[in-house]
Amino acid sequence: MPKPSPIRYRTTNWSDYNAALRKRGSLSVWFDPETVWHADKTGKRGRPETFSDAAIQTCLTLKVLFGLPLRQTVGLVESLIQMAGLDWPVPDYSTLCRRQARIAVQVPYRASGQPLNLLIDSTGIKFRGDGEWQARKHGPSRRRQWRKVHLAMDAGTGDVRAVELTSSRQGDSPLLPELLAQIPPEETIGTVTADGAYDTRRCHGAIIDRGADAVIPIRRNGRAWKEDCPAAAARNEILRATRRLGRALWKKWTGYHVRSRVEALMNCLKLFGERIMSRDPARQTAEIQIRIAIMNRFSALGRAEIEAVR
Repeated sequence: MPKPSPIRYRTTNWSDYNAALRKRGSLSVWFDPETVWHADKTGKRGRPETFSDAAIQTCLTLKVLFGLPLRQTVGLVESLIQMAGLDWPVPDYSTLCRRQARIAVQVPYRASGQPLNLLIDSTGIKFRGDGEWQARKHGPSRRRQWRKVHLAMDAGTGDVRAVELTSSRQGDSPLLPELLAQIPPEETIGTVTADGAYDTRRCHGAIIDRGADAVIPIRRNGRAWKEDCPAAAARNEILRATRRLGRALWKKWTGYHVRSRVEALMNCLKLFGERIMSRDPARQTAEIQIRIAIMNRFSALGRAEIEAVR
């Protein structure tokens, strides 16, 4: 029996998407002369802050976007301010380093106006240790250390709506309730799609509490749960549907394969660098959040619309 021919895809809005890709390299997208550069007075005792959080985030965004050290980031921002004809002061590298540890990064996102269909996944990112080539050629000279990034992506807009950074020893499923807690309570969540690692009572309970439907495949050795709560009843219904249809047909019927989008998003996250430049957890969290803010901004400029060609 011959194998079925693979499905081919084509981009239907190539001209618009091509223009959006060019805009990603424009400095005007990241540096706005109308930014509130100076910090407001808080009325508290002590010396007030000179620079606003928006100014610090702008500098750190350029740092992450171009992979610059802090001192080179200061030079880039100084040149941009001079070209814009502004008389703003520029934070020095020590100020950027200090403020990065406690900045509240603003992650932009677009609201689709419809119930959210969240895609959940996690990945590891290195922040210390030898590179792959050196480790294979000469053996690792020091132990590699990793952080784990947990993401919740809106399938409709492609924006990341929630992010958590933990140690590499942290499991996947315990972080799902915290990711859902980052979604405002007034927003409706339609479905939550994740892999079998999230097939736990805590995850199903958190999804039911938000009034959403879980699209989580049952583990290979999964059995029916005692139906002592709504989460167990919903999970057992997934088990019965999987046994009736089969795993492959159930995944196609529920649209589970759309989860590949969040896996592709993980690759985009690592295009900014295979490792985190910061060393302490607070600055690492800010760096990852800034990467997410850049990716959401890229997505807002324009996305490819792809359809299958039979």
